[in-house]
Amino acid sequence: MSDRFGKEDFKLGFGLMRLPKRADGSNDTEKVAEMVDRFIEAGGTYFDTAFVYDDGDSERVTKEALIDRHPRDSFTLCTKLNAGIPGLTEQTAKQQFHTSLERTGAGYFDYYLLHALSRNNVRYYEDFGIWDFVKEQKAKGLIRYYGFSFHGDPQLLDELLTEHDDVDFIQLQINYADWDNPGVASKECYEIARRHSVSMTIMEPLKGGALADPNDNIKRLFKEAAPELSAASWGIRYAASLEGVIAVLSGMSSIEQMEDNLSYMRNFKPLSESEYKVIAAVQKELEKDNSIQCTACKYCVSGCPMDIAIPGIFAVKNKETGNWDGGRGAYQIATEGRGKASDCIECGQCEDACPQHLPIISLLKDCANLE
Repeated sequence: MSDRFGKEDFKLGFGLMRLPKRADGSNDTEKVAEMVDRFIEAGGTYFDTAFVYDDGDSERVTKEALIDRHPRDSFTLCTKLNAGIPGLTEQTAKQQFHTSLERTGAGYFDYYLLHALSRNNVRYYEDFGIWDFVKEQKAKGLIRYYGFSFHGDPQLLDELLTEHDDVDFIQLQINYADWDNPGVASKECYEIARRHSVSMTIMEPLKGGALADPNDNIKRLFKEAAPELSAASWGIRYAASLEGVIAVLSGMSSIEQMEDNLSYMRNFKPLSESEYKVIAAVQKELEKDNSIQCTACKYCVSGCPMDIAIPGIFAVKNKETGNWDGGRGAYQIATEGRGKASDCIECGQCEDACPQHLPIISLLKDCANLE
């Protein structure tokens, strides 16, 4: 398998996870369709969704905004099967594939991933026979390339790539903030993937949007180096500059974000030596940041027995630790009708699910002062 497949000169992928919303909180399908059109017009082809995104609504929107409106050979589509959802059986886990086909109307998937593999859930993919099941769908022509997205430790990644050496690609969390973060181990995981000669797509290049709006010191470093470039451009170009990368996924939520990404990815050039020096300075600045590094992926929420609004609480706490005094009012809004930080029963489900490996239980204890 070569390092790249698809269009080698367009490495931006459209992540259909953080979609634009209407006033009532529902996904704005019309706005997504406009963004899809712009993306394809600019030369983009790679679209990424998942069975669990927005409780399945992402796949529905994908059908209406993309698949029903564009020739099937004009784009490639990736979705995912998550066998680690609490309460699944082998039958219900495998049914996700067929449900995704029905929701999207795609006919087949160009790329298909076993979703969010880690030490805590990898056994389900083995016990339910998901690896063989997905390869069976590939043999039927319903999947072109298969692999897995990964949120585990480097040793597990090496084990998986050794045992399943026929995977076509994998999806890794890589950004300049997590490159040397021992909890994410982006650098180590990337180097293992290169040793196994496996192609990659990149998720969270902006760490859930945090790197698109960094602190003022980091913004100053970027603006001094390249006044015309956004902070987001540095994160996406950093990931895209790595060898072996098929696509860097950006969860674009507006036309403005789309246009910004296209402005520097349409004719992408890898980072220069001087730009890497800017990134190194930014990484040093990030070491001073004591905020909670939550990306609001919400993986921690789905299995929480107390329905605690963990990402919302952390967002409020991060504001509260800055120059802002509206913490308690914002906390009440964030937790309205939901569990509060003090409701945590310390079951650990959230920490098992967290891709950032955050100590959520202790962090929630710290957040309880907002009640």
